Amino acid sequence: MFYFVYADKHGQVFEDTDYGAVMRTGGLLVEPEREDMIPLPAGASLVGLPRRAAAAVDMRGRIAPYPREGAQTVAALLPQGYLRTLLPGYRPTQEPLPLFGYAGVAWSENKLWVAAVQAATSDDLHRWQPSLFNTTDLTELIAVRRQEFGQNRILEQLIHCAQSYGCFTAQNMLYRRFEAGLPISPRCNANCVGCISLQASECCPAPQARIDFVPTVTEATELAVRHLAEGGDTVSFGQGCEGEPLLESALAADIVRAVRGQTKRGHINMNTNAGDFDGLREVVDAGIDSLRVSLNSPRHVSYNPYYRQQSYSLDDVMRGIKFARTQSVFVSLNLLVMPGVSDREEEVAALQRFIRETDVNQVQFRNLNIDPDLYLGLLPKAEGEALGIRSLLQAVRVTGVSVR
Repeated sequence: MFYFVYADKHGQVFEDTDYGAVMRTGGLLVEPEREDMIPLPAGASLVGLPRRAAAAVDMRGRIAPYPREGAQTVAALLPQGYLRTLLPGYRPTQEPLPLFGYAGVAWSENKLWVAAVQAATSDDLHRWQPSLFNTTDLTELIAVRRQEFGQNRILEQLIHCAQSYGCFTAQNMLYRRFEAGLPISPRCNANCVGCISLQASECCPAPQARIDFVPTVTEATELAVRHLAEGGDTVSFGQGCEGEPLLESALAADIVRAVRGQTKRGHINMNTNAGDFDGLREVVDAGIDSLRVSLNSPRHVSYNPYYRQQSYSLDDVMRGIKFARTQSVFVSLNLLVMPGVSDREEEVAALQRFIRETDVNQVQFRNLNIDPDLYLGLLPKAEGEALGIRSLLQAVRVTGVSVR
């Protein structure tokens, strides 16, 4: 059995074995099953959710509000590579939560458990281990990189993101390893609810600021070449601190050609919504290696209320992916997942069709960082049942694509 966990007003976390744990799938309160739970992984953090009435299973086996006055619902924020299976169990409120991915937490066998599944490979998990970042030599490395590149504005942006937000891809450029960010675009052609890179957000404070300049080819190329030639394996346009990189497609294409004129090593990737077909074709023709396309849903009725795009449609996204695949570009879906929504029967069936029609190579599952109740309020009512996140994963695997 999984027992209830709560936090007091000071943020101290307690278990109460007189009450059972309750979590949510979408808006439905449920008791967690063993298959949905794993021991709290290293790198996860616990947060209290104030002003949210926690639900628990009482001694009569009923789901009811937890009676202790001042008790806060506890949630876990998961490290990279873990996908939540259930949400924390609380009653909805009008005040939205900050933009993070909240997972349910419980107590069993004298340890904390979280509603999650490992979605990444062991190698992927190693690359994103928190212990590899924010190390004691980071400040020294910043000084070294500044000496190497002088007044490079992209470098200064990455240093800001590394120090202020602890961004791992920004830090990778400093450590010169793995995948490093290469932000280039201050503009976007979508208006996502709860965008993480706006100066101000309609729903709640954005966790980071967006770049406010367009870099030169030289600024981007010199960073990318040194990263790929001296230890890193990937540079990526389209980071959390920028808008849509396809809106700077001519610049991105020039950077791709310039980098490949100096080194053939590593991969050049773009994180994109893939809505600008002409821009996508430009970077594909320039020789980009891979695209990672963000997607909350393969259905117009769920995609449009979240992205709130004006200049493109989901059909344009599909068209762009299909074109990239005909040119042998490796395409991943960066699937933004919400338990109780992404695993609805109609969503799963539509996702399988989308994967087969576009011929994508891979689906990367990522927790959608938004208040669950805010997100649910945007979407149409469910047509079918929620199958569970593990069933969603299996449904994608049977299409034959790689899953991460």
